[in-house]
Amino acid sequence: MKTVERILIKIIGLQIAFFIIGQMLHTWDFIPEIRTITQYEGVMDSNFVSFLETFGR
Repeated sequence: MKTVERILIKIIGLQIAFFIIGQMLHTWDFIPEIRTITQYEGVMDSNFVSFLETFGR
């Protein structure tokens, strides 16, 4: 049981590390294409009209 707990703790640690790295890359605009894609897909805005217009085209 201790080995399973150690494995789960390592997996949780990796998930937290990747989450923090991803947030930093997004915040610092390290890859500008990501920000463009998220705005195009309607993730950052709560405007459903532009999201529906995307599907209409």
